[in-house]
Amino acid sequence: MRFLLDPEQRAFADSLNAMLTAADTPSVVRSWSRGEHASGRSLWRRVAGAGVFALAVPEAYEGLGPRPVELAVAFVELGRHAVPGPLVETVVAAALLTEPALAKRLLPALAAGGAMATAAPTGSYALDGDVATIRLSWDADGLRLAPGHDGPVRASLDPARRLTRLLPGGELLTPEPPLAHALTWARLATAAQALGVGLTLLDRTVAYVRQRTQFGVPVGSFQAVKHQLADAKIALEFARPLVFGAAHTMDPADVAAAKVMACEAAYRTARAALQLHGAIGYTAEYDLSLWLTKARVLRATWGDPDECRAMVLSGGDRRS
Repeated sequence: MRFLLDPEQRAFADSLNAMLTAADTPSVVRSWSRGEHASGRSLWRRVAGAGVFALAVPEAYEGLGPRPVELAVAFVELGRHAVPGPLVETVVAAALLTEPALAKRLLPALAAGGAMATAAPTGSYALDGDVATIRLSWDADGLRLAPGHDGPVRASLDPARRLTRLLPGGELLTPEPPLAHALTWARLATAAQALGVGLTLLDRTVAYVRQRTQFGVPVGSFQAVKHQLADAKIALEFARPLVFGAAHTMDPADVAAAKVMACEAAYRTARAALQLHGAIGYTAEYDLSLWLTKARVLRATWGDPDECRAMVLSGGDRRS
């Protein structure tokens, strides 16, 4: 089966790409990593205005979805541009808030971009808990609306991913949240985001080796360099149909397979990019680092490769 985007989906991707290119996302990421959120919040509202978060919200609650294929299209572009913020976690929140009363109360603001959500198990670190306006946590009693975050904000390997612990307790929203369903959506969004990260790493590296010279010729003319880039390209192209195929079926095993392939492809591309850039690739001031660190972190987010492979081998939980 060939998973090709239709003209409307391609136009949606192109419009997001144009908007995010004009937004100068590297500067937004660097501000976000310093705890300066003004430009990031502004970009968040523009992303929401393009309908990205509404794709995870049912039409009954002022959304456009759920439309997982279009959401995957959007998250590829978000990954291409390294957009900061709790992007996946906002999708997770939409997937967790399925009870009508909760959905009516919280989802319209998520869809419109007026709210930003984070979500994590109680006691774990949550992404951007200091800036999120809806903080969801779950424990043995069910899903809770955490009253805030505790302690200092901690940096992670990816400087744009700032971690906090959510305060325990808070309003109990539902005793039986659809955690498996939410995990499937989280993995799909993460896989699509990783695919976009890998594509940008490849594009930037190809452009760099065409410019960098050694022995009087472009580095990109060397066979060893061509082989590394070809391997990265093949890995990303194999991951792409798995991501969109999984978005089509939303089968947990398919989504887990897509996450493994996309994240491993992005990680492989990151390693090749780092090697081919040489010493400059190790500098935090060089924009490439924003994608290098993200590729590594996404690999372990919402299920590491071993967890996702175990899901694939078990056939997944069809109830999701």
